[in-house]
Amino acid sequence: MDSYAPGLHILATFTAPEPALRNMAACRAFFDEQITARGLTPVGAAYHAFDEGGFTAVVALTESHLSIHTWPEHGLATFDVFLSNFRRDNADRARALYAATLDFFGATEQHKTEVRR
Repeated sequence: MDSYAPGLHILATFTAPEPALRNMAACRAFFDEQITARGLTPVGAAYHAFDEGGFTAVVALTESHLSIHTWPEHGLATFDVFLSNFRRDNADRARALYAATLDFFGATEQHKTEVRR
């Protein structure tokens, strides 16, 4: 059996100030910036704003994906990022992207799970 480890998947829930959880445009610019800065390759994205003010976003990457769903009325968001190890070990990039996301939203982590695939 091959000992290949596909990658690190981080799944998290955090609290953040309501205005940050409503600002889909700022999140999109932030995700785009982070993807470029970390040398990741986007292949598609879907962003959707809800009438209540929250939003959901999924960005497909050649390395896999990142996503967020916000509930500003509850000050809450869920986030996940999975980066495969196809060409390099991306665990450090996944952790750095998550840490930058917490910082961007002014967030407090409520729960985080790291799954080694």
